[in-house]
Amino acid sequence: MSASNWKDALQGLMPDKLAHEIDIFQAQFELKRQGKIEDKVFAETRLRRGAYGQRYDNGQRHDGKQTRPLNFPCGDLTKGPDTVWDAPGMVRIKIPYGGMTPDRLEVMADCAEEYSDGILHVTTRQDIQLHFVHIDDTPDMMRRLASVNITTREACGNSIRNITGCPLAGVCKTESFDISPYAKAMMEFLLGHPDVQDFGRKFKPAFSGCDDEACGLVWMHDAGYVAKVNAEGQRGFKVVVGGGLGAVPHQAKVLSEFTPAEELLPQIQAISRVFARLGEKKNRNRARIKFLVAKLGIDEFRRLVEEERKTLPHDDRWTAFLKDIPDHFTKPLKDAVELTISAKDKPEGFDEWASTNLYKQRQDGYYVVTIALPLGDFTSQQARGLADVVRKYVGEDVRTTVEQNLVLRWVSEADLPKIYNELQAIGLAQGGANTILDLVACPGTDTCKLGIAASRGLAGELRTRLLGKYGELPEPIKKLHIKMSGCFNSCGQHHVADIGFYGNSRKIGNHTVPHFQVVLGGQWEHNAGSYGLACGSVPSKAIPAVIDMLTEGYLKNRQDDERFGAYIDRLGKKQVRELLKPFMEVPDYTEDPSYYTDWGDPREFTIGDMGVGECAGEIVSVFSMEASKAESIAFDAQIELEEGSFAKADELAYKAMVKAAQALVRTQFQDITDDPDDIVAQFRSRFYDTELFFDKYAKGKFAEMLFNRHDNPPASPDKDQAHHQIEEAQLFIEACYACDMRLSASPIGGGV
Repeated sequence: MSASNWKDALQGLMPDKLAHEIDIFQAQFELKRQGKIEDKVFAETRLRRGAYGQRYDNGQRHDGKQTRPLNFPCGDLTKGPDTVWDAPGMVRIKIPYGGMTPDRLEVMADCAEEYSDGILHVTTRQDIQLHFVHIDDTPDMMRRLASVNITTREACGNSIRNITGCPLAGVCKTESFDISPYAKAMMEFLLGHPDVQDFGRKFKPAFSGCDDEACGLVWMHDAGYVAKVNAEGQRGFKVVVGGGLGAVPHQAKVLSEFTPAEELLPQIQAISRVFARLGEKKNRNRARIKFLVAKLGIDEFRRLVEEERKTLPHDDRWTAFLKDIPDHFTKPLKDAVELTISAKDKPEGFDEWASTNLYKQRQDGYYVVTIALPLGDFTSQQARGLADVVRKYVGEDVRTTVEQNLVLRWVSEADLPKIYNELQAIGLAQGGANTILDLVACPGTDTCKLGIAASRGLAGELRTRLLGKYGELPEPIKKLHIKMSGCFNSCGQHHVADIGFYGNSRKIGNHTVPHFQVVLGGQWEHNAGSYGLACGSVPSKAIPAVIDMLTEGYLKNRQDDERFGAYIDRLGKKQVRELLKPFMEVPDYTEDPSYYTDWGDPREFTIGDMGVGECAGEIVSVFSMEASKAESIAFDAQIELEEGSFAKADELAYKAMVKAAQALVRTQFQDITDDPDDIVAQFRSRFYDTELFFDKYAKGKFAEMLFNRHDNPPASPDKDQAHHQIEEAQLFIEACYACDMRLSASPIGGGV
């Protein structure tokens, strides 16, 4: 159907506001073709409409030997800086609190099949992403989504992102009350609100029904809400602000122990105004609210929010939604009936599936069914089949989860075998939900422009290996969470996993080898109660062996019912590092070339001439030798943090950054001194001012971390500050490695 026909056909089915905005967005296409909109402006425009860039959209791709052009018919037309108009992109669809319906499933299935590759991808923020979408198809797609009242608006860009919520809300046994209508009300209130249009960066809220479970993960969000009922029986929320993962994770701080439900919306409006007014705008790398809260302190931030609240003009929408709360939300389609069939009459494989994929609701006779999606993917055909299952057994109630799965709620116990059979028929009866098989991974190098290593490729390999021996795994191992990101940005939430990984790389002779940093010590429970730290960088191809080593050691040496995180804490960072060391070695290219490729990608990670030195050994650059010392110092900082010496940890992290900067300067200027002022000045003039250090996407972000710590040493750093400084040190060292690799392949990198 043509664009005009879709627009005409869906008139009256789309909310007027969404329909009008889509028309404006489509009109901007012609202005862009006429050169009347700048690339940067159009890029932000489409981002706020949920149309995101994708890997290779600059029209180039490295084939393992050299960079080759990708020729598109659009010629010089672009949709953003260095972003070719015809290059396929990604569209992110907002699914507030993960709430889905059969109608929405079917429309998204049609869109995935007609405009994408037929795959719907569930993200770690309960969104749905479609990849390989042409920008010209996005207005039609948006209209079709709007017809079932979902939108892509502000799913990307400097905006309020999807508002996540516990997928068990309303049926959970430990919740204070159902957070769903409150999350829905906040989404509707903030979508397009004028007070959220001037942020320096994105803002991510989350809701949880209780303190202790992991479903809401509020402590790692810009704003988090935990349902509470006070002594008078009044509903409200414990409110936290300033959390976030990303490159340097921050735990949120308590803004309010109890905010009444009536104040939920005016309070977030006041928070938004303070963030928009005082948040960083020029330096994008410090523009998240976590940096503002850290800078001001939570007490001053709280005072500013309270003062802002007093100035807000009254808005009836603040409380209008409350009158509908008693009627919310879904009701069961079918009566609860006990399962009475005998064991021999159950479908083959049912009991194993039921042991991991079922959750008994607080309502007697009803269950939640988790549909485990390997890598978060399901097909258009499966989506349509699932829509039929939902209508038949539960009516409307299906939700996405932050672990990239789907859940059906209000399933009568007697219907469980029938649902299992029907899910089996459409390929959605995978077991192992919420176990070690339920790996989480961001898109990584598959589609993300920022991906360094193949997180999805690694996750697929690990799942295949674990699946082959799952039946033999002891229960403590089955309960572990493994999460991975393709870069340091933590889209795979590696900081809050039992075992986490994020992608990086190392120069070995004249080759670049994909690596993953191993992150241990995170806590998924208690709403992401604590974050792990990187313990060492391991070649990508050695990661499965690392998993085996860590899990076997845990099983052999755990004490009583000791959890994995407690076991790692007891071992201590020094011993963990020693355990990882044997896996950090990279064999010579001639011995095992597989180390020089990534999982699921036949290309060599980079290609260059072999460099063979004296005694047939590889020539190791001076930079690599010195940078390894910086890594050692950064690791010593972790030891000091573990032992409670926060000031020492901060100082060592800073020294590690200076040492890495010195190593890079020495590639140009051998006579650099050991004086930090001299090193930082030389680094600034030779690498920052010249932009040699700048990454294509991060620009000078990591250099600014060094400058900030050098110019503003903390008087008495606390645990959080020391933790952040260690994270920044590791990121700066990685950026130095990346810079050296870029310059080694360029004539610019010659010594002076």
